[in-house]
Amino acid sequence: MMSGLNWDKAIEEQEKGELASKVENIRLNATEKQNASGDKTEASNQNTGDTNAKEEDEDEAAKAAADASLLNKALHNRLQDISQTQLEVQQKDPTSPLYSVKSFEELHLKPDLLKGVYEMGFNAPSKIQETALPLLLADPPKNMIAQSQSGTGKTAAFVLTMLSRVNVSNNWPQAICLAPTLELAMQIGAVVEQMGKNMTQLKIIYAVRGNKLPKGTKIEHHIVIGTPGTMLDWCIKFRFVEMSKISVFVLDEADVMIATQGHQDQSIRIQRKLPNTCQMMLFSATYEDSVMQFANKIVSDPVVIRLRREEESLDNIKQFYVLCPTEKDKYEALSNIYGAVTIGQAMIFCQTKRTASWLAEKMTRDGHAVGLLSGELEVSQRLAVLKRFKDGKEKILITTNVMARGIDIEQVTVVVNFDLPVDVSGQADCETYLHRIGRTGRFGKNGLAINFVDRPRSMDILQQIERHFGRKILSLSTDDAEELEKIV
Repeated sequence: MMSGLNWDKAIEEQEKGELASKVENIRLNATEKQNASGDKTEASNQNTGDTNAKEEDEDEAAKAAADASLLNKALHNRLQDISQTQLEVQQKDPTSPLYSVKSFEELHLKPDLLKGVYEMGFNAPSKIQETALPLLLADPPKNMIAQSQSGTGKTAAFVLTMLSRVNVSNNWPQAICLAPTLELAMQIGAVVEQMGKNMTQLKIIYAVRGNKLPKGTKIEHHIVIGTPGTMLDWCIKFRFVEMSKISVFVLDEADVMIATQGHQDQSIRIQRKLPNTCQMMLFSATYEDSVMQFANKIVSDPVVIRLRREEESLDNIKQFYVLCPTEKDKYEALSNIYGAVTIGQAMIFCQTKRTASWLAEKMTRDGHAVGLLSGELEVSQRLAVLKRFKDGKEKILITTNVMARGIDIEQVTVVVNFDLPVDVSGQADCETYLHRIGRTGRFGKNGLAINFVDRPRSMDILQQIERHFGRKILSLSTDDAEELEKIV
């Protein structure tokens, strides 16, 4: 797409037809429902283009009432990472020994931990693992700020660090991990449980809304994983955790933390209660100046691993746009794409829950098997929808930004942006775009992202995304089923 392309010319270009080439099984442990306490917000549908959409976001977060003590084990039977992401390593101390490893044996892990790594399907460290782990596991411990996409092995890197630092003979919390959403917290917990399954005495607890503990409780679990609001209550308000004994602190998805109301302040308040000896790690998929300012408040004297800007848009994901001047054209284009998805599954992102609900209802009426996921659903409902999608009972999952981050469903091959993501000022939300399309192309596999452009303003937003990532997004016609199927 050329910059300055006007609407009429864009339609003309489309007519010419420019063409170019797992959540695993979830166990639901439901107990009686209780009133939710803890987190007051969640990173769901956080960026909107108008006032109505913003109100819907707030409403979604408010209505997401949790089933009490719903601590699900989202087990990953096989996690692979074949990413060859090129990393640029920056260190404040240029004389620090920065080296990499080519095998997990070189890390001198505990035997039961090394066994867990191999049983998960990891044969060799990914690029970020081979660079970060020698530093994270060294003594004295080093703090780290790392930029890394989902699907590159960053979760396994910080989980391996937490498990290496834990002494299971000491029955008190030794590691804290913060995530912006309940789903991501439990997904991280699933990796901890699986990687540490041979550490027979290991105990994990989830600081998430709905999981209430009696006053005066002293937690004896080794690792506490949760969201900022509940973690703040547990650590500071109720003093369930003895903060002076915490040796590892992890903050995942930092860019979501600072974009979510209250999370930034809550995270900082938790960090300030930690001892100076605590090893601190902060991870984010994208690092703007605001994220780095936040990171430097959380992590002192860090090693910094950053991804170069030109590599942020994943190379293994083909990106296209489709001109859809009317709502009818938009729906027809989607139907054509749906028919072409013969292998794998697709996720469709809408900007508001109203659009998502309308689209799901219309596709269901037309006989399509689709799932709908939005922040208004209870936790048990969300996980049930995800399980049906993972099990292939629906080929299409329609969702809002609640699913834009942190959920790995390996068989997703196509992402459709029914609405392009915009921020509160109506400008292109490039970070959300990156996370949306990152739901496909997991673990280095090829993926496809298709963007619907329904008016001149949408074209402007698409061009902003192009300029941000420095990559062309090519025009695609969905009328040619044969060519479309080849691309999908």
